[in-house]
Amino acid sequence: MKRMILCSFLVASSISTFAQAPAPSWSQWRGPARDGVASSFTVPTAWPAQLTRRWQVPVGLGHASPVVSGNRVVVHTRQGTRELVSAFDLQSGKPLWQDGVEAPYTMNQAATGHGPGPKSTPAIAGGRVFTLGISGIFSAHDLATGKLLWRKNAPPAPPEFGTAASPLVDGSTVIAFLGGAGAGALTALDAATGAVKWRWTGDGPGYASPILATLVGTRQVITQSQSKLVGVDAASGQLLWELAIKTPYEQNSVTPMVMGDLVLYAGLENPTVALRITKTGAKWTTAAAWRNQEVAMYMSSPAVSGTAIYGLSTKNRGQFFALDAASGKTLWLTRGREAENAAIVRAGEFLLMTTTNSELVVARANPARFEEVKRYPVADSAMWAHPAFTERTIIVKDLDKLIAWTF
Repeated sequence: MKRMILCSFLVASSISTFAQAPAPSWSQWRGPARDGVASSFTVPTAWPAQLTRRWQVPVGLGHASPVVSGNRVVVHTRQGTRELVSAFDLQSGKPLWQDGVEAPYTMNQAATGHGPGPKSTPAIAGGRVFTLGISGIFSAHDLATGKLLWRKNAPPAPPEFGTAASPLVDGSTVIAFLGGAGAGALTALDAATGAVKWRWTGDGPGYASPILATLVGTRQVITQSQSKLVGVDAASGQLLWELAIKTPYEQNSVTPMVMGDLVLYAGLENPTVALRITKTGAKWTTAAAWRNQEVAMYMSSPAVSGTAIYGLSTKNRGQFFALDAASGKTLWLTRGREAENAAIVRAGEFLLMTTTNSELVVARANPARFEEVKRYPVADSAMWAHPAFTERTIIVKDLDKLIAWTF
């Protein structure tokens, strides 16, 4: 019975979270539905011995993920003192347009290994591209031409380790966590003009990206802020519920995931927790449905397949894991030393995991055991950026290049 109930939760989640219909694109952070599911990717009948590199272009520094809409691949990077937003042809890699802005930025000494490039993934919607730079410059460009439509200047001081939360689009509204440590605002703006619609100023930004979901009949934005997990009303920005999260140096970096009435969250040196959100009258409450102490996540966000959650734990220098979504029970863990970080994507019955070891690991989404299928080298340097998956193309961003693979 528990598994039947969970299946209904997951179906409800696929309907309610961020207008979760599959789309033939990869237009935002973690894919069409912002949940690490590659709904428009064509899984090969048999995985080949090697992937075929279609094209490769130098683009500059940064961990912002590439995004795809139609025949365009868009990436946000840094070259020198400028942040660049660039569009390329999906099939050939031919440059289509580029625009840039001077973006002075001084790195925290603890984060120099990640470089000064953008970390926030662009969002594409309504013929516009929205980018959020590492210092907090928020811009909108025309997708067809690259023309700048509007821009918000950087705050006096960005988050301690640079801006990293990726914007999301909700109809005619674009939502981004702007500002810096102790002085931020989760902000909804008119996508066409940049005019502010609402602001929630209850905390500074975290490094996780917001999602949209409907819980207890209320559409809400859910995100990790600097010191909290929060849900705010998507129409007004009113705070609905909050929960304190404490991670070392306030590195709240894991994008939440919604499974029915459960919100999955995690953090560095913290357990992985499924939170149940309820409402009695006007009062919202949160309570842990389960808590797993064996798995801790840092920058890697998980994906769901069937009744299992798959991801990368920071323990033992990187362990792929599977958890039972209903109970939180650990189903399996790999030995460790898999990678410092991995992007976890589900495509059909497979997990597609790109790592900081420059590999794409293909595994079957098997709740019984870790079942590796293939392991492909796909980059020349560490991949911190999330890949983009569309039809028969896999687009990865390493230290300074954009590479398109096919099969």
